[in-house]
Amino acid sequence: MAKQPMLKFVQIERDMPSKRDATDRKEDFDEIYAEYAAAKAEEQASRCSQCGVPYCQSHCPLHNNIPDWLRLTATGRLEEAYQISQATNTFPEICGRICPQDRLCEGNCVIEQSGHGTVTIGSVEKYITDTAWENGWVTPGMPQHERNASVGIIGAGPGGLAAADMLRRAGFGVTVYDRYDRAGGLLTYGIPGFKLEKDIVMRRVDQLEKAGVEFVLNCDVDADIFAAIHAEHDAVIIATGVYKSRDIQMPGSGLAGVEKAIDYLTASNRKSFGDAVEEFDSGRYDANGKRVVVIGGGDTAMDCVRTAVRQGATSVKCLYRRDRANMPGSQRETQNAEEEGVIFEWLSAPKGFTGDDHVEGVMVQKMRLGQPDASGRQAPEVIEGADYVEDAELVIKALGFEPEDLPKLFGQADLPVTRWGTVKAAFRTGATDMDGVYAIGDIVRGASLVVWAIRDGRDCAEAIIERFDGKTAIAAE
Repeated sequence: MAKQPMLKFVQIERDMPSKRDATDRKEDFDEIYAEYAAAKAEEQASRCSQCGVPYCQSHCPLHNNIPDWLRLTATGRLEEAYQISQATNTFPEICGRICPQDRLCEGNCVIEQSGHGTVTIGSVEKYITDTAWENGWVTPGMPQHERNASVGIIGAGPGGLAAADMLRRAGFGVTVYDRYDRAGGLLTYGIPGFKLEKDIVMRRVDQLEKAGVEFVLNCDVDADIFAAIHAEHDAVIIATGVYKSRDIQMPGSGLAGVEKAIDYLTASNRKSFGDAVEEFDSGRYDANGKRVVVIGGGDTAMDCVRTAVRQGATSVKCLYRRDRANMPGSQRETQNAEEEGVIFEWLSAPKGFTGDDHVEGVMVQKMRLGQPDASGRQAPEVIEGADYVEDAELVIKALGFEPEDLPKLFGQADLPVTRWGTVKAAFRTGATDMDGVYAIGDIVRGASLVVWAIRDGRDCAEAIIERFDGKTAIAAE
């Protein structure tokens, strides 16, 4: 009888890849997790229970065939594992690094529900694709046949790139327009290298270029440019993401040294590329030697605090108005930040900033959790008389993002938006009420996860392919 390669979760304990010591890793922007060795990847993949109803798969926005590629990995069939992984996910090595697996696939792993540690799905996914790159199994998605149709994509983030990949494979001419000088969106400029090293993103962009996708960079789309894009292409996908930072207006908000998270992270990532960044070199976005306070409790706040540590901040504190159990950011990232010396001030919110011309401190008011609000979460309430001042020379506001006013920016009054400013688009297809115009990702959902943007990009591309295949069939008749 053949030896059972799976169901080893009883004999084998969960084992994550080794993590660099906090003292060492906070000195650079390199990724903090090591790679699995082949034997360890096979061992950890073999813990999968191959359950009949794979909740890991159903709770993955891309519905990745996780049990299948875990079994293939456990039996050493890595190229097949990569092909299965790539079939549903345009960028598995990116999702393996930055997806919040603790809230998605791993958080719904059946063996964890039965008292055993979850399968290390994200780490195995990363291992499979990194191995595929090393062995040359990842190749440009060249189409078998060219179509006499083109698609313009506004935004080179994960959603736009996922759509570009699928459309190019289907033979469409694809042009991606982006305001930045490099493609990748937040993958490139919003997420620090210790979570996602930039060569990982750039090699995917390079593959798309080799497949024939054209990139028009440093292109800030306005009314005239949008009109030109709309006229030039058979379909247009809006994949701009949401880049307008939420703000708080309170005493001292305009002081120098009170900065937006996206500007701070972009400057840091540009330095990692070796760019000359005046705002960083002048000290504005450099935390070195400063007491830093970050306001917010999401993943962007975690990126900011961990970046400040690596820049050499004297101290780094994070203010969040709820407690640890109610924070929206990844618990894994919070633990990593604490290991690196970040101090979290739970149930704390700013009420203003002190200083004359430059910020010198944050006026903090202590909170407690009261009755649940409309969302079901306990609403924070101010504790009277518990205010204090937290000294700081750099304050970073990581309060989330909102959509820009695209109808005004693009000169398209007919572009339908919601009361939140996001674009109204059909579920799954991304089609808007404007003929030939689609919208995907955060500009539709609001600030969300990279994996959801990839899902939207793939779904939209599939809808466009189906639409044009239908037209071709009708014309042939």
